[in-house]
Amino acid sequence: MDERYQGMTVAVTRPLPAPGTRPLLDAGLRVVANDDDRVLEPASLLALVADADALICTLSDRIDDAVLDAAPRLRVVANVAVGFDNVDVAAARARGVQVTTTPDVLTEATADLTWALVLAASRRLGEGERLMRTGAWPGWAPTQLLGQPVWGARMGIVGLGAIGRAVARRARGFGMHVAYSNRRRLAPELEADLGVVAVDLDELFATSDILSLHAPLSAATHHLVDERRLSLMKPTAVLVNTARGPLVDEAALVRALDEGRLFAAGLDVYEREPVVHPGLLGREDVVLAPHLGSATTAARSAMVGLCVANVLEVLAGRPARTPAPVPRPSPST
Repeated sequence: MDERYQGMTVAVTRPLPAPGTRPLLDAGLRVVANDDDRVLEPASLLALVADADALICTLSDRIDDAVLDAAPRLRVVANVAVGFDNVDVAAARARGVQVTTTPDVLTEATADLTWALVLAASRRLGEGERLMRTGAWPGWAPTQLLGQPVWGARMGIVGLGAIGRAVARRARGFGMHVAYSNRRRLAPELEADLGVVAVDLDELFATSDILSLHAPLSAATHHLVDERRLSLMKPTAVLVNTARGPLVDEAALVRALDEGRLFAAGLDVYEREPVVHPGLLGREDVVLAPHLGSATTAARSAMVGLCVANVLEVLAGRPARTPAPVPRPSPST
């Protein structure tokens, strides 16, 4: 027990995987937590944070002016996510509240899941698995469930941060040609190391066989995949999103699929989570995953450990280990 933490309280909005809140309790902190694995209603969230010096929250929790005003003692918001679009960072900073995230520790897990969706959507694995489970498979046929090739295809990556780069590295094993579009172009030596080429965003949409989204959510990237950009894509192309749901205009995506302007989509995130556009639910050409990007025991444990470490550092009067970056205006997409 550390005397520096006595009398301090940490609010936790959801049950957490190991190590959970034990390190906080061992340090002498008081923990108030939502023990139900569900998103808190606004009034319940306000009540939870009322006496909190620190808040550990998830991407499902909207941390805005109302929440910050309800927590006058709050010093740090530790978000169990690599992104922070659910937190009003500017409002927090205006109140002297630090915001932290969990970068890097979920990179490889999310890249793995991206590739699971690439393969499942391209090769119609979900459709085939459902055929088997219903007992409707009539046996092998030469025209049955023909998908799109992955080996040697052209992959386009929107956003070449840590996760985008991990996806690009995996593409080498599939003999792919990888192009990318990023807010800032990478250094030539890094492009060469990854085996990627930079292209204009519209060109990326028009030329990719598989387009994978890894951009952060901002005002500039909201509905980045809209009617116009979907119209640029090949009818044989596959769209994959493991970043943030609102990057994609789901209504426009449904129309593109209905009209045969896109071969398939693999989605792990949704525009209005946990609600999924009804036009996506019954489709055989869409693979739907329930936001599993970081869902490995190792990644989630590391995310919780990093949140705990950030809370302990800030409450001890030291800088956070992984502060959220200062939001910067993004160029028009």
